Amino acid sequence: MSTTTVADRGGRAGSSDPLGSIGWTERTGGVLTARECVTLARPLLREELGILAGLLAMALRVHSGRRATIEPARLAPPDSSLARDAQEAAEDLLTPVLRNHSHRAYAWAAAIAARRGISFDRELLYLAAMFHDTGLPSPVPHVDFTVRSAALAREFADRHGVPADSREVVTNAIAMHHSPGVGLESGPEAYLMSAGAAVDVFGSRSNEIPDAVRRRVVEQFPRLGFKREFAALWRTEAKQVPRGRAWYLHRFAVTDLSIRMAPFG
Repeated sequence: MSTTTVADRGGRAGSSDPLGSIGWTERTGGVLTARECVTLARPLLREELGILAGLLAMALRVHSGRRATIEPARLAPPDSSLARDAQEAAEDLLTPVLRNHSHRAYAWAAAIAARRGISFDRELLYLAAMFHDTGLPSPVPHVDFTVRSAALAREFADRHGVPADSREVVTNAIAMHHSPGVGLESGPEAYLMSAGAAVDVFGSRSNEIPDAVRRRVVEQFPRLGFKREFAALWRTEAKQVPRGRAWYLHRFAVTDLSIRMAPFG
């Protein structure tokens, strides 16, 4: 990966690729500069405070999702051959724990979209959800795991004739999903992929999701000891990619504790 390192040193400051995007991640390996670490501090703090506020609201039974309803059909995966093939591919690439996490991440993302009135491409979000953790932990030192996840998704989408611009939407959503502070300006699929994964891992925004929906999704896709397995994978990724985003979250968001605090078993 010497090419990435040289590109990072030689041209990073002038690049227009947003922090966390697929272009940035592939170019830098996902390794953060000191300035980028500072840039992520404010959105990380905002998300951490949001998680704590949401957990408190749920404990006091005053959370916004308490009386909300979402039709089950809005959480279902797309009924297409592309989606079914993506699910089969994920079953071959992921452990049962990560496979169920991917399904739940899509369901939480779709629930947040329903609550907030966000329009999105269901197939592209589903592809991103199925592949987002397929590279975890990274097989290459100093290269973020989403580089591998995005490559696998890109290869799959290319084989299935997905247009190049749509492939870019999928890979960008995968690359950005574990960056703090992903907003709608990054695209609805990237925003929702990040939000859905954060619900399942840290409990972020889970207060927005109706209680009945949380119970139904977890019953359909059981956790299977998710917290233990995912925390171990995250620690491995943090060691594999020093100064990567997993390292950053592990160090500054205390991910082991945050994962344990999530309102799921």
